[in-house]
Amino acid sequence: MAILVKLDDLLHERRMTLSELADRVDITLANLSILKTGKARAIRFSTLEAICEALQCQPGDLLDYAASAKEDQAVPK
Repeated sequence: MAILVKLDDLLHERRMTLSELADRVDITLANLSILKTGKARAIRFSTLEAICEALQCQPGDLLDYAASAKEDQAVPK
């Protein structure tokens, strides 16, 4: 299972920098960068809510699910 974070795409669409989002959400640039690169293992709902509010988006706009190749092979067809 892979959860993909589309933060970079949303920032580009909104013409907003990561630093500007970090200031608006009141989260460190380092933690936001970890989320943006997909290295985060968890996100608090309060953080997700703040990001969605700042970017005027829904959680589904920010996160995407992609099945891994292993999971695709494990499902009988």
